[in-house]
Amino acid sequence: MDIFDFTPGTTPLLISAPHPGTHIPDDIEPRMTDAGLLVADTDWHIPVLYDFAPAMGAHMLVATHSRYCVDLNRPPENVNLYPGQDTEGLLPLRTGKSEPIYKDGEEPDDAEIEERRNIYHTPYHAKLAETLAAIKAEHGYALLWDAHSIKSELPRFFDGKLWDINLGTNNGESCDPRLQANLEAVAGEAAGYSWKMNGRYIGGYITRHYGDPANDIHAVQLELSWATYMDEMYPFGYRDDLAAGIKPVETGCKYAEDHNLIASDGALLNASAPWVPANTVAPYRFAPPIAPAIAARKAGLQLRLQDLVDVIEQARHYADFL
Repeated sequence: MDIFDFTPGTTPLLISAPHPGTHIPDDIEPRMTDAGLLVADTDWHIPVLYDFAPAMGAHMLVATHSRYCVDLNRPPENVNLYPGQDTEGLLPLRTGKSEPIYKDGEEPDDAEIEERRNIYHTPYHAKLAETLAAIKAEHGYALLWDAHSIKSELPRFFDGKLWDINLGTNNGESCDPRLQANLEAVAGEAAGYSWKMNGRYIGGYITRHYGDPANDIHAVQLELSWATYMDEMYPFGYRDDLAAGIKPVETGCKYAEDHNLIASDGALLNASAPWVPANTVAPYRFAPPIAPAIAARKAGLQLRLQDLVDVIEQARHYADFL
């Protein structure tokens, strides 16, 4: 199995996902405890959460192997990113609940740490660095979004319940201050969700190492609470009803030959009768693949409930049921 999946994009944005993988190699699996084999500290369902990203032209780099094989968001030198705080290193030995990952006497030694660093860590970061360099060469700058998620309550690492949206810019050092301000503004508009900038999670190795705003590379980490999109207990199922609130509800529209915007790349039209006017299927259509409320504001429009009521009345002429 490849150690990562890479999808090239067309925009200056690279989304890195170092922790959604669940694969454990055959030579490691027999040495692990039952708690370790649960891989409970996975950043679950990140590829599903970000399935809209390729349509917006983002490059995607997604790890396939479990973080228990090697933590791709730790320095290769295996130094502590959070001095004085309880944390794990390059090869984690305990789960988030402080349960041993390996059976007694089966923990990796220094030689195995070096071997796994070469097998997993080095190639992932080589691809990440290569992609950022190519993006910058093409666009003049690069944007790196490091995508993570975590259990909302994890006493080993933080007290109480974590904020829903946890943004990290290494205390403002990994990106331009204007980008941080824009992110704070967007997070502040996320009604019903709590958020924090540079709180418990300020960004791991990827954000800190690659974020270099002076050289036009801007990095941000998002640590999203599991409570916003999934069941937090085994088997860690994805929840469409929860995720609908945190994901963009529109994946953007493309222009047809007549220069009119086609709703959701035609998905809504294809799901309805082909002769129904696009304005009836989706009265508001925006090109950017972002939340409609934000796209409307950028376009200088106000979303009105009455407009939706009106198109429903119009649709009665085309459909047997609504």
